[in-house]
Amino acid sequence: MNAMALSVAVTPEPAEDALAARLIEMTVEDCQRAFAEGSVTAEALAQAFLARIETYNPRYKALIVMNPQALDDARAIDARRAAGETLGPLAGVPVVIKDTMDMAGLPSTGGWHFLSAEAGGVDLIPATDAPVTARMREAGCVILGKTNVPVLSHTGSHANDSWAGPTLNPAAPDRIPGGSSAGTATAVAASLAVLGLAEETGGSIQNPASAQGLVGIKPSFGLVPNAGVMPLAGSTRDVVGPIARCVRDAALTLDALAGYTAADPKTVAGIGKRPAGGYTAGLEPGALTGKRLGLYGPGWRDLPLSEEASALYARAQAELEAAGASLVADPFAGTDFAAIAEPTPGLVYFDARGFESAPYDLQLYLERMGPDVAIRSFAAFAEATKAEDAFAPGGVLHPITNLRQLAACLADPASPPDVSDFLAAREAYLAVFDRVMAEHGLDALVFPQMRAELPPLHGPGTLLETTVCEINIAGLPGVTLPAGAYASGSPFNLIFVGRMWSEGDLLACAYAYEQATHHRRAPALDA
Repeated sequence: MNAMALSVAVTPEPAEDALAARLIEMTVEDCQRAFAEGSVTAEALAQAFLARIETYNPRYKALIVMNPQALDDARAIDARRAAGETLGPLAGVPVVIKDTMDMAGLPSTGGWHFLSAEAGGVDLIPATDAPVTARMREAGCVILGKTNVPVLSHTGSHANDSWAGPTLNPAAPDRIPGGSSAGTATAVAASLAVLGLAEETGGSIQNPASAQGLVGIKPSFGLVPNAGVMPLAGSTRDVVGPIARCVRDAALTLDALAGYTAADPKTVAGIGKRPAGGYTAGLEPGALTGKRLGLYGPGWRDLPLSEEASALYARAQAELEAAGASLVADPFAGTDFAAIAEPTPGLVYFDARGFESAPYDLQLYLERMGPDVAIRSFAAFAEATKAEDAFAPGGVLHPITNLRQLAACLADPASPPDVSDFLAAREAYLAVFDRVMAEHGLDALVFPQMRAELPPLHGPGTLLETTVCEINIAGLPGVTLPAGAYASGSPFNLIFVGRMWSEGDLLACAYAYEQATHHRRAPALDA
């Protein structure tokens, strides 16, 4: 890909070789220690990651658009540090962002060839950053580039239909990488960046993080702005969150992302909901002591775990108890929680309510991109992509046309849609969830994020998760993290789920489990 062209030394110097070795599983703390010691500059670190991307990205296809200003941005951080300026914990840290997040001057392609000049379509070039992109810049991050997604982020399993080609899973290259934030997860898992931004409508943070043995935060709806992010359900379900290799790095990133902005009025709901001292304040090894955690069972969703997933979950339960937690079996038993779901025909247990707003949200997104963008309205978008109409039979979004309120929004995408069916489902989920948590005195739930190991990369199989419909519709937060692996090497992750705005508590539980078990393993890469 032309966008991937980079200039690096043909024969690295010994010091460069030493730095290259340090990139594997590098954390934010590692970066800041190196900067403080003076052993590496932000520019040198960014250059080392760019060289690693040039080596491995042609095979794994994590990044699809590079930031030509990355080294300039790194030099600016070095200058500020040299001038004695006090910088935050993410300053100089190399990161990636999902393709769908607007970055002024770079294309947002949605993984679709129609929206990529490199693939024969037209580039959508935003005039301004999405708020989350701007916040990463403000934190001093060095954004290396944008990452691969499937067409319109339509699947939580892979990026096989992207114009850039399929993203591979470094932990299991013959199996799906998770989606739609496949590229972000692969970039982080393969140590092509320290951390990355992902976005979720239906599992697209938790699924790829889990598929690749990483930490992912699916935040409460409204905590992090999603304006300027190519939407599927921007008004109802879409959330932006971090994917990282350790809990602390994910928490530090959430500190940078969370909070109100006038650019996204939904974020008013999160005012006053962030923990004092930030999301790292509760990260203590003993944080699981005395916690009551609810376990997966048919009361939540009447779909069983595979035999091997059950065995791995049993081992994880023993680890949680050893760390001081008390476990409550199937706390949703006897409730009508599982009956709230209305799985969409043609999909594997996926409830699409909330997607009714897709045409309206896309209209708002395109308008926000600026007056000079190549496609400025939903009608123009539909015309530009009519050869593969996303909503027609066979189109990537056709399964959601069963939603009774979508047709009116398609007919008039400029008017706010009727999402009353979605709102009724959200209220129903939250009412039962809050009641069960209170009745059992639960601090959180802890489930296996997947019911079975990953299917092959190519084929009809999908990632079989446990939490996507429920927490995406309800707007609840979740934190997923490594908890081992199947015999095949396919990762096994847990997910902690809690009440609205409980990210700090979930991260504390996840950190304590991480520190007690250290399940994360770096994959071996092939160039």
